[in-house]
Amino acid sequence: MGTGTGSKIVLITGASSGIGAATARRLAADGHHVVLGARRVDRLAALVDELHAAGGTAEHHELDVTSRDSVRSFVEGAHDRHGRIDVLVNNAGVMALSTLDALRVEEWEQMLDVNLRGTLYGIAAALPLMRARGTGHIVNIGSTAAYRVDPTAAVYCATKYAVRALTEGLRQENRAVRVTLVSPGYTHSELTERGGDPQVRAAAHAAAEELGMPASAVADAIAQAIAQPDSVDVNEIVMRSTAQG
Repeated sequence: MGTGTGSKIVLITGASSGIGAATARRLAADGHHVVLGARRVDRLAALVDELHAAGGTAEHHELDVTSRDSVRSFVEGAHDRHGRIDVLVNNAGVMALSTLDALRVEEWEQMLDVNLRGTLYGIAAALPLMRARGTGHIVNIGSTAAYRVDPTAAVYCATKYAVRALTEGLRQENRAVRVTLVSPGYTHSELTERGGDPQVRAAAHAAAEELGMPASAVADAIAQAIAQPDSVDVNEIVMRSTAQG
């Protein structure tokens, strides 16, 4: 039985803020059951209460995407409770901007662990379950940084280029499981609020505030990709605010 239409079980990582939270709101409003994961459980609990009050269905679970065991527990737990997983949105990400000569090696490692390993762990947990069922959809959140490199963003761009390559390889290897890469430009979120060189971070935050699009716009794009029939696989969505140019 296909899952191109109707209510779906949708797992979202990094769901406590930004694109993840906006996606939870949009998909719950569309009638899907959303399973929300992040480290900030208090934020998740408040969001689930909000979604329930609006008539949606949702649940939350603590999730650390840098831990393979945590990701496996998140995905397999949802599968055990609901009997299926229709969609996994690999959204969790961090962006710590600095020039390479600043040697902020721990932040490089964090970006690799969250942005790339976290996405890989999500695939490792969900893909076998989806393949066994013969249907499913994996949505990876990339970035316009997967298509160009800017100074201070070399490592962040490297992780997003890697996610782009990984997503395309996953798409080519699968027929039953749909695969989508969504790559936003500047977006109003908390991505520019933590880590990296303070001056660079402040400049990036100011640019995102001035030029960014609402996280809800990215959520709308994700919702549209998910809503396609099983016979249609939206491969890549690259989107920027018109102000970004």
